[in-house]
Amino acid sequence: MVKIAIMVHNLKMDIYDGMRFAAEQGCQGVHLACVKGFNPNDLDANGRKELVKFVKGLGLEISAICAWGGQVDLGNPENLDTHIEEGKRLLEYAADLECGIWQGHCGIMPHSKDNPKWARFVDSFGRLCEHGEKVGAKLAIETGPEPPEVLLDMIEEVGSPSLAVNYDPANLILWPAHYQMDETGTYDRAKAFAEYKPVEGVKVLGKHIIHTHAKDAWVNPETNRRQEVPLGSGWIDWPQYVQNLKDVGYDGYFAIEREVGEDPVGDITRAINYLKTL
Repeated sequence: MVKIAIMVHNLKMDIYDGMRFAAEQGCQGVHLACVKGFNPNDLDANGRKELVKFVKGLGLEISAICAWGGQVDLGNPENLDTHIEEGKRLLEYAADLECGIWQGHCGIMPHSKDNPKWARFVDSFGRLCEHGEKVGAKLAIETGPEPPEVLLDMIEEVGSPSLAVNYDPANLILWPAHYQMDETGTYDRAKAFAEYKPVEGVKVLGKHIIHTHAKDAWVNPETNRRQEVPLGSGWIDWPQYVQNLKDVGYDGYFAIEREVGEDPVGDITRAINYLKTL
């Protein structure tokens, strides 16, 4: 049986009500986004303790915190020092909330180490991870913009145990589709899957995966439109994905993410029930 968490703000309800919903549905965890009222600036030490107490009182854990949904690029020198300091506060926050994992998008890494942005990423991650090692927290980079091998190269070059992976298999469908449509106006599924490996990339990143998003996607063959779809209705082979994670020793959370759709509560409820069958 997999450990299930919900990205609570996707429910489109009060966060505390969403956490109660997760408990009622038999989930083991909640994945908390740093939205208003739930970010490091809004909760002091006592507020953080009270939040952890509330979550534990429901019989849940915080699987990870979520911040930086695409607004920050650690390969860009603009405002970089400010971003680094914000990242350090996020690592402290993750440690205080007793999950020790901050999941986030950190910019689009170049596919070549010869690109000047590569060294900037290495330095930026290094500065963050040095602090992460001190406070006992890890940055889990969200998969998607880069093939798994590129992300692995970055993690190995930084060389810190505080740099890890949040594996989102759906993003490894959505991102290459975006690139291909921009470049050629057409989508080549075989080529995209061969390079970005939505399911098989787990074997590449292996031990570095510490959190995963349960999200699904496909590319509509008639319109070439890339779409996030309800869990189990897209192109991710979920039984194989779960097995691959087990094979590399993963025992962490499957955090349900549903960013679109008219019925988030219904979609997430069905996703919970589906994951319980795996």
